[in-house]
Amino acid sequence: MEELLRRELGCSSVKATGHSGGGCISQGQSYDTDRGRVFVKVNAKAEARRMFEGEMASLTAILKTDTVRVPKPIKVLDAPGGGSMLVMEHVDMRPLSSHAAELGARLADLHLENKKLGEALQKGAGTVGRGGGQAGRPFVDQFGFDVVTCCGYLPQVNDWQKDWVAFYTQQRIQPQMDMVEKGSGDREALELWSALQLKIPDLFRDLDIVPALLHGDLWGGNVAEDASGPVIFDPASFYGHSEYELAIAGMFGGFSGSFYAAYHSRVPRAPGFERRLQLYQLFHYLNHWNHFGAGYRGSSLSIMKKLSR
Repeated sequence: MEELLRRELGCSSVKATGHSGGGCISQGQSYDTDRGRVFVKVNAKAEARRMFEGEMASLTAILKTDTVRVPKPIKVLDAPGGGSMLVMEHVDMRPLSSHAAELGARLADLHLENKKLGEALQKGAGTVGRGGGQAGRPFVDQFGFDVVTCCGYLPQVNDWQKDWVAFYTQQRIQPQMDMVEKGSGDREALELWSALQLKIPDLFRDLDIVPALLHGDLWGGNVAEDASGPVIFDPASFYGHSEYELAIAGMFGGFSGSFYAAYHSRVPRAPGFERRLQLYQLFHYLNHWNHFGAGYRGSSLSIMKKLSR
């Protein structure tokens, strides 16, 4: 590993440190180099390169907004023995605590950044449209992302669409339901999804949604802080509805009242927020069902029943 990193990163010295980490998807290890400390995530799955290329594109996109800190990505490499690895800046992180409110404010800034670009364009700064606008930071007027990103190890369809409801139903929930059908053929789940689809447009009535760049998997295990402030990592980004970001945040805890207060002081709750939050949590429960098994079936069906009434 050290020799590979020396060659690929152009370093003269590479040495493993005592810092390691990982979760249920990938494992990581820090290395000291003559160009600074790096963190290397490794995954042996055949599809790991796609996963890491999506993560690198996500980190790069968030980094360019200059709103909330993420580790700077460096390179995706083939791993010794198979799979792939992502090399990034090492950040000496600790659990989020004193910087929770700052994270809420910075996350709001991330979500508002594209909207502000659009407002600037409407004032005569350029032509509105994906690919138009000022050099470096174009306004994005569609929902999606330029590359595939993975929430966990399952790929997300990020084809660009103008309509958010169509994007969310067709490219987030439907692929998850297809996996449920293929994996278990769960008749009740499929019938509930058919009923729910008819109700979804009502949840978005009179709502004007401007695409926001999202982290995409913002649960408590993907946020931290260092001495300088909050840090987010392991993103699965795309341009979507800002409310989507708060769904998984509310499912597994780890976010304080000060985080939410700071966030909503900049992005106020719109009417119908709570029901839409349940709809967005449905994706994550289905995604967990398809990752980890039927222990998440009950939560998935419960949400579909509530929203179908």
